Parts: sequence; structure tokens; C-alpha cells
Amino acid sequence: MNSLNDAGLGNDIQALLADACTRATRYLHEIKTRRVFPFEKDIAALGRLLGPMPMHPEDPRSILALLDEVGSPATVASNGRRYFGFVNGAALPVCIAAQSLAAAWDQNAALRIMSPAAAVFEDVALSWLIELFGLPPDCGAALVTGATSANFTGLAAARHALLWRTGWDVENDGLFRAPELNVVVGEEAHATVRKALALLGLGRSRVAVVSADAHGRMRADKLPRLDERTIVCAEAGNVNTGACDPIREICTMAARAGAWVHIDGAFGLWARVEPERSALVDGLELADSCATDAHKWLNVPYDCGIAFVRDAASLTSSMAAPAAYLPTGGEREAMHQSPDSSRRARGVEVWAALRFLGRTGLRDLIRGSCERAQEFATALRGAGYSVLNEVVLNQVLVSFGDATITEKVIRRVQCEGTCWCGGTVWQGKTAMRISVSSWMTTSEDVERSARAIISAARAVQRED
Repeated sequence: MNSLNDAGLGNDIQALLADACTRATRYLHEIKTRRVFPFEKDIAALGRLLGPMPMHPEDPRSILALLDEVGSPATVASNGRRYFGFVNGAALPVCIAAQSLAAAWDQNAALRIMSPAAAVFEDVALSWLIELFGLPPDCGAALVTGATSANFTGLAAARHALLWRTGWDVENDGLFRAPELNVVVGEEAHATVRKALALLGLGRSRVAVVSADAHGRMRADKLPRLDERTIVCAEAGNVNTGACDPIREICTMAARAGAWVHIDGAFGLWARVEPERSALVDGLELADSCATDAHKWLNVPYDCGIAFVRDAASLTSSMAAPAAYLPTGGEREAMHQSPDSSRRARGVEVWAALRFLGRTGLRDLIRGSCERAQEFATALRGAGYSVLNEVVLNQVLVSFGDATITEKVIRRVQCEGTCWCGGTVWQGKTAMRISVSSWMTTSEDVERSARAIISAARAVQRED
């Protein structure tokens, strides 16, 4: 007797998927008007999920019902119009549909022989992205889990290339007794860059830190002496201000010394496709490697990061997993370009997003987010509050007074539910951080959210 068949696995799959589609459609419809953060009662209801693992298979329909009834109300509406807490994109409907179909395919995108379809979707999507960003057409690229993994991938290629020049094979011989590498980071380097350096054995603290200007941009005139054993980590899109380092200047200085430049551009890299803001990342094509996310400004579902490496051979050498049963020659094999072997077919939704938006739609998406950020800044500044940054992309920092008052305003806004914004500290000052990344956010959403924020700030001020 097959207990799985007895439990109905595989039976009436059409009804099960139809039920899932109905529930998903209802969720996406309701997310437009629901509060952004769940009620405490909905979070408490997650307790229904606790308990021992069932002894026997359960009815798939009842599992789906529990998933929806308990899970859906306890989610954060980051896939909606008024979530501004982190740089989280909202999944485009075409991507949700494409991901659903790809889930039914259940392809392993590690090798072409495992899934010719996944390989071609990935090839096409990456070639389009390389062209959009103006990168060398023969550069290497990989779809990974996010910017952390993309930074890791680019910096692994850098580690390989710089040590290979010295005659050291780091993949085979490791770092013990290897020639020393120098790493330079900006004062405002994102934590994921330091995490990637730690994972690679290059160390979080064994770096030279370059001071930043008032906007958070690395000061190229303060770079230390560079040489052929130096990796410079620059940034496109400061996580607080949106500011971008002077990439062309940094790359030009590094090229003269034979140093490697890696760009952490989790969201800021996308400024390249918007003509009014492309100057912020001028010189991007000169970088040796760069990292970005598709689940941020491209608005594909989680998780999806992208790494680009000018020298494709260095990428392959740093990531290849040679084995007798694994093909390694001929066409590009995804698992030899990224940290993961078995991997889902991320290329499907990236391809779907790019095909749906086209060049003009993508430009409008980036431009619209930046314009909505400007609208936030105008409304909050007009109400008498301090906008701490020059709003160049989609990030807005607002202070409502001292740290205590600003923190109270943030908590009140988060509890009220109209929108959700997080907090940060910028140059010693506590601020509300507003990140506009969703394709759905309209001027009306900004106006409604700004009213809620101003109302919360005035209530806190009255109490104080």
C-alpha cells in the first residue's frame, strides 16, 4: 500500500491548483487596501502551526487552507503599495504567474542537460541585462540568491584573478601561505560586502577604509596606494541616501595600478537604465565585477541576485565544481558560474519581467520610484521636518527631532498600519528611512502615507 497515494497526493491536482490560484488572487487583491504590518492577533495565530510533526500524510486541501488562513493574515504587505521599510520590490504579476508555472516544471537549473529550457531562459535574461547595463558583451554572469551571494561571487572571482597572477591557485591550495591581498572599502560599505569578505577568508576588519563625503560617497582622492594585489569595493546606491561612489574615477585609478574594482550595486546599479540618473553610475562598464538584485528594482519575486564579472574565465575558475559526471566544456553551465549547484530556474521570472517591461517600462519603473521619493521629501519637508539626504534615487531620510522623538514616530507609524517605514542612523542622527521600490506605488499612495507619517509625528510632539 502506498500511503502517499492513499493521502491523495497527485489526485485531483487541478482542483488543488485552482484553489491555490483563487487564494493567491484574493490575497493580491486584498493587499492593495489592507494594513501593511499584521495585527498582533494574526501573529499570535501562527501558534496554530506549532506542535509535533504529523505521523501520517494529511489532506493537501486542508494543508492549503491552513496555509492561507494562518499564514496570509500574518504576512507583511511588502508586495503592496505602501511598504517603504527596506528596498523590497513588489513582484510583478507576470513574474508571479511565471514563477508558478516554473514551480510546476520543478527544473534543476544547474546544468543544460538537466533543463535546456532553464538554461536558455537564463542565457537570454543575462544577455539582456548585460546590454542594459552597458557591460562588455563577453563578460561572465550568474543568477544567485541575492546581493550578498552576488558580492561573494564577484569577490571570489577577484580573489582568484589576483592570486593567479602571482602563480597561486587559491581554489586548490587555499589561503594558507598565499600572497597577501589588500582590500579597500568605503566608509559606507554595506554590511553584505564585509560578510562576503569574511566568507572568502579576506576578513571583515583587514581592510583599508576610505572616508566618505557628506552624501556617503567614497572620496576617490583619499584612496590608498593601489597595486596589482588590491581589491577596491565601491558602491552604487548607498543603503541610506542612495548616493553612488565616483565609479569612473575609482576605476581609472585602479586600472593604472592593476587593481580590481568590485561594485556593490544591490539597487543603485539600476540607475544605469534611466537616462536622467545614469550619470550616477558613470563608468560602470570599467568595473571588473559588480553585484545587484532583481528582487529589488526589477520587482521579480524573491530570491534573485545577479553577479557580473568582466573576465568570464576568472568567474568560472572560482566557481567551477569539477567532477567526472559533470559536463564542464562547451556551452555555459550555470553551476560553474555560481556558488550553488542545484538551483531553481530564476532566469524564468527575470526573463518574464524584462519581456513584460521592455526598455521603456523598466525606465519608467526606476524613474517613477525616484519621483515618488521626491514627493515624500517635499511633503515631509513642507510639514516642517528635516530631510537629511540629497534625494538622488529612491531613498529618503527624515528626522522629526531628537532620537527619542524620531524613534517614537517610527513606532507609531509602524503600528498605525497605513504604511511601514524603518529606522536608521545617518551621520550620528536617528532618522526614518523611506525606500520606494514597488511598481505599484502611486502619488496617491505617497500622499496618503505622508499624511499618516505627519499625523503620527504631530501626535508624538503633542505627547512630548
